[in-house]
Amino acid sequence: MEREKYLELINVSKEYREIKAVEQLSLTVYRGDIYGFLGPNGAGKSTSIRMILSLISPDSGKIKLFGKNLAEDRYRALSRVGALIEKPDFYRYLTARKNLEILGKLSNVENLQQKIGEVLELVKLNDRADSKVKTYSQGMRQRLGIAQSLLHDPDLIILDEPGNGLDPQGQKEMRTLIKKLNSERGITILLSSHILAEIEQVANRMIIINKGRKIVEGKVKELLNGNEVNLSLEVSDVSKAAKMMQEKYGKEDDPEIKGNKLLVNVPRDEIPSVISHLTKNDIKVFSVVPARTLEDYFISITGNE
Repeated sequence: MEREKYLELINVSKEYREIKAVEQLSLTVYRGDIYGFLGPNGAGKSTSIRMILSLISPDSGKIKLFGKNLAEDRYRALSRVGALIEKPDFYRYLTARKNLEILGKLSNVENLQQKIGEVLELVKLNDRADSKVKTYSQGMRQRLGIAQSLLHDPDLIILDEPGNGLDPQGQKEMRTLIKKLNSERGITILLSSHILAEIEQVANRMIIINKGRKIVEGKVKELLNGNEVNLSLEVSDVSKAAKMMQEKYGKEDDPEIKGNKLLVNVPRDEIPSVISHLTKNDIKVFSVVPARTLEDYFISITGNE
């Protein structure tokens, strides 16, 4: 049985004068997804998100939220959506709790004080709830932005560059929070980011767009793996292993050697036989790591666009 479609873009286009910001873009986000939305600067990601949130209207095509046509039932469709767009804006001279009170009243959130306590605890800001926002770090403000997006119990949240401006520890905390929202709260997430490792570590499905057009869409693991895999093999005798791999596959280019590691490209279904072949010839294999990253894949398919 096919999962419920929470978000669909069907041949959506948007043009600014003579610039095609988005061109015939189609994508599908299913219930339960952490869906990565990738593309270089100027690819059309922000324009697409603004159309999804009905901040601007598409020139053509159709947007559906939870099966409802956004153009025909905007209020009901968006009532189940939360969003964090770039850097969140708050009243810096007010506390986090007071900011959420104001936003909650505007959205007619029921049991507001209880809900504020829940979302602040979820994003680990409950101990700083009564501190003024001007005392918050960038990472804390980002987490407060997510708390705000959760006040009305959305089924889908859209996060636009949530790791923007965060240090490595802040980015790690953001990834942990995103996975927690998805796994423990059952929230479907559309994650737009230029931090490729962020998508690679948290998303189960993704799309890559360039110049407003879809380049590829699918499951992250399948797109990264493909038919062949770049492997980094840590072995006991790297020179002997390189010679054996060159003889086995008969490729013109010798496998690349980096220290005691061998970098080699092999068909995915032959990985077990590669390891077996080396070990049978008295070469110890200490580790096998796929070397192909989302960054490699991203560059390979957008570099010529």
